[in-house]
Amino acid sequence: MLGDVLDSATLTDRAVPNLPSRNLESTEAFYARLGFVTVFRDDGWMILHRGSVQLEFFLWAALDPSRSAARFGDVDELAAMIVAAGITITDRGFPRFHLLTLIEQR
Repeated sequence: MLGDVLDSATLTDRAVPNLPSRNLESTEAFYARLGFVTVFRDDGWMILHRGSVQLEFFLWAALDPSRSAARFGDVDELAAMIVAAGITITDRGFPRFHLLTLIEQR
């Protein structure tokens, strides 16, 4: 039955990350420097937009940032955008960059 519904529906590939934030005000300020606009915010949830990108944040005061990661397709473009926003890129503290080399496993 579910297969029939899915076969007849038009599905669009779209994923909206729901990310933790220790402090929504700090998160909002950081992402504003990268061009994101707040479209919704209450005491425990926030939605940001930048072009076609939507990020959603939920409040999690006990978040340990050392246990969080994000991966991007074009790190050079991301790094240029961060530097243009006046944010220092570092490999210590948070946020930080680590260059990863992906090894194809056969």
